[in-house]
Amino acid sequence: MLRLFLLSFLALLTLGIAVNSETDSFTTCLPDDVKSEMVVALESPPETTTAKPKPVTVKQRLWQLKAHCKDGKLLDGQGKEIRFVHLMGCWGNPPEDYQEQLNQQQAEIKRLKEKFTVVQISCAQDGEVKLIN
Repeated sequence: MLRLFLLSFLALLTLGIAVNSETDSFTTCLPDDVKSEMVVALESPPETTTAKPKPVTVKQRLWQLKAHCKDGKLLDGQGKEIRFVHLMGCWGNPPEDYQEQLNQQQAEIKRLKEKFTVVQISCAQDGEVKLIN
């Protein structure tokens, strides 16, 4: 009985290490300004429900992309490097040139998408996530 318990305990311990190493397979390559719990999008519920949209985090998006860390770079499942963009636009009182700033950011995102997989991080991290393109 003790032997069975020890084998079960070792199996669970090994499983826990595997789960942590999978999580760490991309979290160790996250830039300093990106946290795994940051919101990147809102997932719309089925139209038949009245439920609120659920936030999708960086961690969840990276799982969807089958992300992994290789040679210090964060790559998606196809081996394409992942880059993060912090979206602007959560101004209380927007600057005079806010539209120009937003246009410049969208142009930069378009340029990045030509070479990288781009994950856009909403500027609203408090549940009031804005539309992400």
